[in-house]
Amino acid sequence: MHPAFSILFFTTLAGAAQGLVFALALATLFGLALAPGFVGIALGAAEVLLVAGLAASFMHLGRKTRAWRAVLMWRTSWMSREVIVLPAFIALVALWWLSLRMGAGVPWSWLLPVLALCGSLLLWYCTAMIYACLRFIEEWAHPLTIVNFTLIGLSSGLVLACAMAALAGEAQFVQVFGPCALVATLAAWAARGTALRRNAGIRHKSTLQSATGIRTQKLVQQSMGMSAGSFNTREFFHGASLAVLGNVKLGFQLLAFVLPAVLMVWGIAGAGALPWLLAALVQAPGLLAERWFFFAQARHPQNLYYQVVS
Repeated sequence: MHPAFSILFFTTLAGAAQGLVFALALATLFGLALAPGFVGIALGAAEVLLVAGLAASFMHLGRKTRAWRAVLMWRTSWMSREVIVLPAFIALVALWWLSLRMGAGVPWSWLLPVLALCGSLLLWYCTAMIYACLRFIEEWAHPLTIVNFTLIGLSSGLVLACAMAALAGEAQFVQVFGPCALVATLAAWAARGTALRRNAGIRHKSTLQSATGIRTQKLVQQSMGMSAGSFNTREFFHGASLAVLGNVKLGFQLLAFVLPAVLMVWGIAGAGALPWLLAALVQAPGLLAERWFFFAQARHPQNLYYQVVS
């Protein structure tokens, strides 16, 4: 598939924001003594990331004035469900932030964090199911897609939360959630590695022989049959070489998982805010590369007809 950069930024930014809100909700429910100012700033950062992700997703639309129509198919479409859940989650985070500013009473102290936990999980599930439900793209049609979206978002959010807490002097938060961030990152790496091994070993049901009806053993396409590219060749194939794919695969594992994990071990050892800040900065491009590879590795069956551009 051709990775649309607007979707890469949307899923990466929104996933990190969900993980950040998830961490703040757990900290609140566990009764950690956090400064209201820190929680408010962290919720504000999550809100900015969510709105930025939503804005990025609009760049993928051909006619942006018709975006509201996406909600009409909520009974059958996971994308429609995501379009409903995302603004609701943004409003929930804004309401939580506003309640802190206004000094709301006891009911808000537990209700909004619980709703935030549920909203984060629901949004991860809806986003992942957009791809996991596509049975004809075998690289995506697996429960590991849901697991990876959730764990990678949780990892990035926890790393960001610990970096912000370390900068704000919230040592207790870092002591509690620092190891959680490390475990989430290692778990995300393990799950992503499992998905990579699975996808590398897929024997696709559709082949060039079944697509063309030509049953010869050796069948090679020399031309796609037209003098220029088309919508199919632009939107369903990334155009990158195998060497590029291999380098991106290695690069995102190093940047998104390995190096942040090493820096987190340094941070847990009590080295201050620097390792956590570096971990968040290093992980960001790795997450974008991971999401690019997620789309690029998926093989749409229509590419059996458009393997070569003459």
